[in-house]
Formats: sequence, structure tokens, C-alpha cells
Amino acid sequence: MKIAMVGSGYVGLVSGACFADFGHDVVCIDKDESKIARLLDGVMPIYEPGLAELVAANVKAGRLSFSTDLASAIQDAQAVFIAVGTPSRRGDGHADLSYVRAVAQELATNIKTPTVVVTKSTVPVGTGDEVERIIRESGTQVQFAVVSNPEFLREGAAIGDFKRPDRIVIGAEEDWARGVMKEVYRPLFLNRAPILFTSRRSSELIKYAANAFLATKITFINEMADLCEKVGGDVQDVARGIGLDGRIGGKFLHAGPGYGGSCFPKDTLALLKTAEDFGSPVRLVEAVVKVNDSRKRAMGRKVIEALGGDARGKRVALLGLTFKPNTDDMRDAPSIAIVQTLLDGGAEVVAYDPEGMDAAAAMMPGIRMVGNTYEAVDGADAVALVTEWDAFRALDFNKLKSLMNAPVMVDLRNVYDPAEVRAAGFAYSSVGRV
Repeated sequence: MKIAMVGSGYVGLVSGACFADFGHDVVCIDKDESKIARLLDGVMPIYEPGLAELVAANVKAGRLSFSTDLASAIQDAQAVFIAVGTPSRRGDGHADLSYVRAVAQELATNIKTPTVVVTKSTVPVGTGDEVERIIRESGTQVQFAVVSNPEFLREGAAIGDFKRPDRIVIGAEEDWARGVMKEVYRPLFLNRAPILFTSRRSSELIKYAANAFLATKITFINEMADLCEKVGGDVQDVARGIGLDGRIGGKFLHAGPGYGGSCFPKDTLALLKTAEDFGSPVRLVEAVVKVNDSRKRAMGRKVIEALGGDARGKRVALLGLTFKPNTDDMRDAPSIAIVQTLLDGGAEVVAYDPEGMDAAAAMMPGIRMVGNTYEAVDGADAVALVTEWDAFRALDFNKLKSLMNAPVMVDLRNVYDPAEVRAAGFAYSSVGRV
């Protein structure tokens, strides 16, 4: 089957490469000529483990190609996926659908054969109706259907998530479109991956509801962590104790500096705006957004408290800047608010991240980036572990102590055993543990 993927960013490129690996003929399309040129040279626009190798293998096999010319690239494609960005719209928090609408308008004048148009981008309820209206009002006589097929990819584990998904959600109104989508995902049918066919609007809401629920779990355990610090509990024991309940589950119950990234912040906000528009406010999600926003700066204040309550003239080393490990994504990373809080408090900030420093440099002009962990801690009055990269999980405490001005560690990801770090001579604080 020929598949066209409009948008060669995170979702489009990963999905396109995986579909090609299943044996489909895939072309990834993007208006950014420099991005396509780099992809043709084998240079990935994002860091995702295993992606460069997957792309190279399928390009070599002739199943994956790249183009800036949508009109020619979509010819004979039975399924055209829209995988463009839907960032929060400046000023009101609604999802910005301008890129989705632009693709729909271009498809309207260029599809020549029966085509299933698939919204892979994360879009508010009713967007599929809008895409269908745009194409239909063009006057096209070509048979088409608009389908919702949200992605559930975790950055850093996206290829595995695509090939071994928890579920595949397909919102389609026409039987023939369901048949095309079954063929698209036939390799996963053979692996017995759960495939849920729903209405288009239900499919669109499933994506937002899932992310809002996960964001709620993160925010809940973070508030329990704060309570643990007050009452003398251990949030990791609490998380394990409630997570063993099959109705709750242990995933996303890891206390830390709050959620960030490309999905949870914008999707929770977009869900709030959609709910308001339809006169059905979601108060719980409102609270989640508010609590998470305030938590990030609170983690900066936690580092200042470890410095004795005064950061002025002190040097703080940050280990990790990206919102999670195994990605270079800095979007809404907790480190942004933490750094600003430290700078506002008069601290000097030195940072190291294995992959995110190029992206972070433009967002954090007031800090110094260095090339490795021990260069970052040299002369520091405190070190804060912000992102749990594997490279930070087995630090040499004796070396740290010999380089630092003062042995103070703030572990915002609860990577280390408190007794072990304190035995090494550090003043140690973490999240939800005493």
C-alpha cells in the first residue's frame, strides 16, 4: 500500500519510518526544504533512539522517500496522513489548527483517486468535521473519507510504542475507510494488537482524555510527595502501595518536578478550552494544570532551600535539561522554570545534558553549558539532578565531593538512596522522602 505522511516532524517521521518497515511504500512530505534535504542526507531533525538506523534501512530498501512536493507525492496514495504540529495558540491556549487546515486545503485540490485522509496530529473534537468540510467545499468529485487515528508515542520509546502498541484507535464513519485502515495496520493485526474502531469524534477525544488522565496521575503523586515531606512518609512506598492496586496501576506514579514535553502541557490546555467551548468545564483538569505550573518553580525554590535559603552568589550545577531522558525535547521542560527561579534568586547556573543543550541554549541564555557531568559540578555549591538520564545514575560521589565547593545534592527524580548519598558525606534532599 502507498502511504503519504504530510509532516516530517516527530510523529510523521517515526510513523512513516515504521509503516515503511512494515512493508508499505511511504513518502514523508514537508514544506521545510532544509529538513527534507537533511533527511535525504540521513540527518535526523530530532533525537530518538533507533530512528536514524530505521530510516536508513528503509530508504535503502526503497520503501521510504522524502519530498517537498505534496501534489506529486500523494498521487496513488490510498491513505494520506496529516501529521503536522498543533501547538497551543498564543493568547488563548486553543490548539492552533492553521497547519491542519492548510494541509486540508492543499489535499482538496490535489487528490485524484479515492483517498482516506487520516488526522494523526493531536486535534480537538470536531477537527475531522472541519477537514471534511474544507475538502468537500472544494467541489472535488473524488471519493474521500476523513479518519481520526491519534498517536500514543512516548518520546524516547516511540519506535517500540508504534510497533508494539497498547492500542490503536481509529475513528471512522465509512465502512470502506475502515477497510483501508485495516490494511494500513494489517501487520499489527497479525500481532494481535488491540485495535479499537470508534466514531471520529470519540477517537479525537480519546487522545486528550488519555493525556489528561496521565497528567493527573503525575500531579496527584507530586502532591502526595509534598504531604510525605510534611508527615515523614516516603512517596516511593506510597506510590508502590497504591500502584499495586490493579485499578490504579504503578505507571506515572513517579514523583518529580512536574510534567513537561510536547504533549501533556498543550493537550491539557486544549482540553480545557474545548470543554469551555462546549459548556462542559473539566474542573479536575483545571486544577492539574494550575498545580503543575506552580510546581516547577517550587522545585527551583527547593534547590535554594538546600543552599540555606539564599542562592545569591552561589553556583548551582544542573544535571539534565530535557523534560525526560532519551530525547532532545525542551518544550515545557521543568528545567526552564527551575533555571529562571535560580537566576531570579541570584544564582550562577552551570548545566549539562547529553542531548538537549543545543535546544536549551536559546531558551536559557543566562546559564553556562558544559561538556560533561564533572565539568558541571566543578566549583558548585549544589548539584541538582533534574532529568534522570542513565549517565547520571551511577555518579562517583567521591569525585563529586572533591570537585564541588560544598557537597549538596538535590535529587528531583529520586534516583538515589538517601542513606547512600548521605553516607558519602552529602547534604541530600529529594522529592517526597525525608
